[in-house]
Amino acid sequence: MAHDHHHGEVKNIKTAFFLNLFFTLLEITGGFFTNSMAILSDAVHDLGDCLSLGLAWYFQKVSRKGSDSFYSYGYKRFSLLGAIINSIVLTVGSIFILTEAIPRIFHPEKTQALGMFLLAIVGVFVNGLAFFRLKKGSSLNEKVVSLHFLEDVLGWLAILIGSIIMYFFNVPFIDPVLSVGIAFFILFNVYKNIKQTLHIILQGIPADINIDELTENLQQFKGIEDIHDLHVWSVDGNYNILTVHVVMNKSIEIEKIAELKSLIRNTLKQKGIQHATIEFETTDERCDFEKGCD
Repeated sequence: MAHDHHHGEVKNIKTAFFLNLFFTLLEITGGFFTNSMAILSDAVHDLGDCLSLGLAWYFQKVSRKGSDSFYSYGYKRFSLLGAIINSIVLTVGSIFILTEAIPRIFHPEKTQALGMFLLAIVGVFVNGLAFFRLKKGSSLNEKVVSLHFLEDVLGWLAILIGSIIMYFFNVPFIDPVLSVGIAFFILFNVYKNIKQTLHIILQGIPADINIDELTENLQQFKGIEDIHDLHVWSVDGNYNILTVHVVMNKSIEIEKIAELKSLIRNTLKQKGIQHATIEFETTDERCDFEKGCD
């Protein structure tokens, strides 16, 4: 099941890469045909997207590898590297759009509105298809990549609306005004994704995990005196890891410990913990990691 899940992620990003590459070539041709600097600027932006998407595809594929002598937890976190690179490219691309769009508000250029309209329809369809495919993904890499296509969908919607208005009215400044709004919208979403990615890299507690609730649940098991040195972090935003010291109120047989450990792991899985390391102690036992224990 997990194999199918990761295979789907790689396939989604691969499809997105080829869709973006195809449409970038179409954009370059259409930009020259319509004499639209907005379209040519977006084409340059999409060339950068092709690079970042190619890297995202590679890193997502690498992240499927299991543990080895170099990475004991496997390569899952490589997908975060792809997310970071994509976020940087999105930021640079958005800033580039702003530098192109803001001056054009004050010095608008005439373009072929009908050609922009036709190209915009294709742009909305192609990028919308890629966006909805990636939006269903669960990895941060897919979510960040989907932002590329959300940016492009909104950008082409702006060009579509702008081309319709400019076809009937002489108001060429509308397109750059919409482009500025879209750029700020994308930068805001990039900020949220970068914040989430850094939280994972810095081993912050996953947002959907409540430490106090976990402690209370574990302390309800018969024979458990105390819970301490509990740590939870995520490898890639999906695969969560926990380590904990469980203090028993009396010595119990190893068979009972195995049974209790199984019950604890089942409870933790229901709470979103995929991997747990559990250490059992007695009440009179001194914790081996004194500074790390609560």
